[in-house]
Amino acid sequence: MALPQNAQLDALFESILNLKDAAECRKYFEDLCTVKELCAMAQRLEIARRLDLGESYLSTVEHTGASSATVSRVNRCLEYGAGGYRMMLERLPKLETEA
Repeated sequence: MALPQNAQLDALFESILNLKDAAECRKYFEDLCTVKELCAMAQRLEIARRLDLGESYLSTVEHTGASSATVSRVNRCLEYGAGGYRMMLERLPKLETEA
C-alpha cells in the first residue's frame, strides 16, 4: 500500500531531510515518536538486516523478539515493497548478526 500524497507527509519528510547528524535525529525522533514506536522501527530494520543476510524466520524471531507476523511483513516489504529497506541496507555498513 502506497503512502498518500499530502502536504503533511511532505512536510514530515522534508523535516527529516533537514537533520544534520545522528544527534539531531535522536532529539527529533524522541520528540516525534513514542519509545515504543522507535523501538519497533529499530526492530524492523534489524529484521531486514538479518533476512538480507539469509537468516531464517525462526532464527530472526528468536534473536529479535519480533512476532512471526512482523518478520513476514518485513520480508514482504524486502521482496515486494517500495525498496526503502533495500536502499538503506545497501547504504548502511554491513553488520554481522550474532550466531
